[in-house]
Amino acid sequence: MAKAKSQKVAADSPAAKPVLLSGGNPQIAKGYGDVPVQAYIAAMPGWKSGTGRRLDQLIMQAVPNVQKAVKWNSPFYGMEGEGWFLGIHCFTKYIKVAFFRGMSLKPVPPGESRSKDIRYFHIHENDRLDEEKFVSWVKQASQLPGERM
Repeated sequence: MAKAKSQKVAADSPAAKPVLLSGGNPQIAKGYGDVPVQAYIAAMPGWKSGTGRRLDQLIMQAVPNVQKAVKWNSPFYGMEGEGWFLGIHCFTKYIKVAFFRGMSLKPVPPGESRSKDIRYFHIHENDRLDEEKFVSWVKQASQLPGERM
């Protein structure tokens, strides 16, 4: 009985690693600001963590006053009072970047969605990220009305 209790305490401790959900997406508690987003990025498995750090840096450079949150186990980026313009999610073999008004971006990101407005950009392990295009999408997206979630 004591052993089970000590395992529970260990799992709840700050040093415990977040649970990875299906596809390797980190389970991070809902929260607003940079702290939960950085916790998500740190918990991204393998190569995805470094890529997540770079995406976060590029977003911050493109939109210095961006607002951040983790909702539904995914980081969201948005503008104060304007809603969320971008979300990130881990899958087994790639990172999915969702542009919530992606159909309005030039060029339109390549990944289709069931939603008429959303477009996706997938990043696989050995992909070379076109940072210039990504930053252009981020800047454009930040100037459009965001999603209220």
